[in-house]
Amino acid sequence: MELVCLIVAGVVRATLPGPEFTLAWTHSVEKTSWQETYRINDDRLLLAEARVEGSGAGMEAPPGAQLRDGRWTWQPRSVHPELRLTESTFTRDYTLCAGGRCADLGERIGNTAEGQVVTVRACDAGN
Repeated sequence: MELVCLIVAGVVRATLPGPEFTLAWTHSVEKTSWQETYRINDDRLLLAEARVEGSGAGMEAPPGAQLRDGRWTWQPRSVHPELRLTESTFTRDYTLCAGGRCADLGERIGNTAEGQVVTVRACDAGN
């Protein structure tokens, strides 16, 4: 069974039940919500859908995006071996939703240092 591993300094700090999760955050300049839904696809992360509440400062919706429930929505279909999230005290924490539960990244992995990178990637039950 594939899971999503949250890794800090090479150590798995938490797992999310696979095969799908949503990553959400607030844009640091525009202060609007951004959400991305990922699915595990052949041990990689497929960005299945992106949703952004507004536009500007590097967050323009691409051609073909549709406005739904106040958010620009599109299906990038890009594949990534991993995501790298940087912890910062200057912005609100990332939120991860999986298995019907949403929680801040810090709640899932515990305390980290300012600027600490959290790697998100597909992993098996044995890590």
